[in-house]
Amino acid sequence: MMSDKPLRLLLGFDYGTKQIGVAVGQVITGQARELCVLKAQNGVPDWQQVEALIHEWQPDAVVVGLPLNMDGTPSEMCSRAEKFARRLNGRFNLPAYTHDERLTTFEAKGQRLQQGQNGGYRQRPVDALAAALLLQGWLEQHTAD
Repeated sequence: MMSDKPLRLLLGFDYGTKQIGVAVGQVITGQARELCVLKAQNGVPDWQQVEALIHEWQPDAVVVGLPLNMDGTPSEMCSRAEKFARRLNGRFNLPAYTHDERLTTFEAKGQRLQQGQNGGYRQRPVDALAAALLLQGWLEQHTAD
């Protein structure tokens, strides 16, 4: 469901009920990086913070991680992540894509440990890094042609 408008800049979201990781990615370079972590109350972010990010970065589309089970079936969180993607699309009139995010949080925790930041998963949430990893995966999958 690609739009006619060329995609240049994307925001990626690692959706969670307590925190939502945010990353920014560029189609030209195919690179994504951590941006921030938004607090959420039972999966609902502060929409003003989301709007501020959209306004600041002016993305051409958003990508929301889809937390599938390891066997590829939808998890309980999938419908909530899909609803979040639809809300982003409805509120900001941006194309919203979903991307299989299996293992991104696991991989993000591993990278944090490798970087010697085992002082803390608590002090340094991996959600933004997980968002960068899922956005990187989406970019690799959609810009390879």
